Amino acid sequence: MVIDLTTTEKNTFFRFLSLYLGSAFILMALVAFLYFQNEKTLYFDLTKSTMQNVVSKLSNEIIFAHMRGTNFNQNEYLENSDYKLSFYDENQKKLFGNIDQKVDFDKRFIENDDFIMIIDNSTVGHLGIDYIVIKDTSFTKKIDKLMGKIIVTFIISFLFISFVGFYLAKLFLKPIKQEREKLNNFIKDTTHELNTPISAILMSAEGEDLNSKQIERIKLSAKRVSEIYKDLSYVFLRKDVKSHEIEELDLAFLIKEQLNYFEPLANKKKIEISLDIEKFFYKIEEDEFIRLFNNVVSNAVKYNKINGKIEISLKNRVLTVKDTGIGIETPKLKDIFNRYYRATTEQGGFGIGLNIVYEIGKKYNIKVEVESIYNQGTTITLRF
Repeated sequence: MVIDLTTTEKNTFFRFLSLYLGSAFILMALVAFLYFQNEKTLYFDLTKSTMQNVVSKLSNEIIFAHMRGTNFNQNEYLENSDYKLSFYDENQKKLFGNIDQKVDFDKRFIENDDFIMIIDNSTVGHLGIDYIVIKDTSFTKKIDKLMGKIIVTFIISFLFISFVGFYLAKLFLKPIKQEREKLNNFIKDTTHELNTPISAILMSAEGEDLNSKQIERIKLSAKRVSEIYKDLSYVFLRKDVKSHEIEELDLAFLIKEQLNYFEPLANKKKIEISLDIEKFFYKIEEDEFIRLFNNVVSNAVKYNKINGKIEISLKNRVLTVKDTGIGIETPKLKDIFNRYYRATTEQGGFGIGLNIVYEIGKKYNIKVEVESIYNQGTTITLRF
């Protein structure tokens, strides 16, 4: 997908992804660090509390054994793998135990990166034991294990967030890419649409003496250029154009007047146009009704078949334009009012005609309905 993007879109894509992943990384790293510190504190407090409990229990057993004259079973404690123990006399000489390092008896608690140590003197010389030293060897392992879990979780989570970020970036650029493609197609189609009548004008205008057929071609082509210009002006320049005063217009009169424009085009394709209209006045700007009507009839002519028919009816506040043209496939009907959308490439056009019809209809509360059967024809109904 990234390969199909323009340079600007690629830059936008990677900037968005970098910002998203960078922010996510910093936030996740901060959360992981705070979580690690909190868990480390909890582990430390739990380990210290456990060691103090062991020492307290040991001290009580030593004192109790001394008072009752029984033996003290130190092996039960010396075999524990989570900590090491040693017992010292009043001269700080080791009596027995499995701690081999030198102990600073001036301190009661020692902590470093490798171990935690508690020095307890609560036995007060019972059984000749004045000091109990307990050294924890599991705390560092627990912290290393905790850090390993956090790192693995961080990597998995960041990979997942990266995948989500990549998907979101694609999702973010998708409508931009679609609009860019629509605009590119629109420019191509517009160029083609303008090229056809302009070429016809240039070819027909060759020579000094023009016959009636050449003049007719020039007129038709000039009218086509004029219609394209009016449609483009309506779509892109209508906000800059001052609106005229809206008056009640005789739509039947305007319809008959505009059909004179389509007569040469219809005759060229041998299309029969039948009218069944009655007088109907409606409050609408004249230019906008002409744009609305001309786009509907233009499609009926353009996408009709040779020797086809167009039936135009205006009765009971309903204008209907029915043709016997190529029709529109049902799945495409939902998109036909979207700007730049073309349901077929069989004829010229650039996908703004029905969008104009829809926009004008929305502006004047005119309901636009489309019924179509593929390869049989289309009916457009305007309810005023």
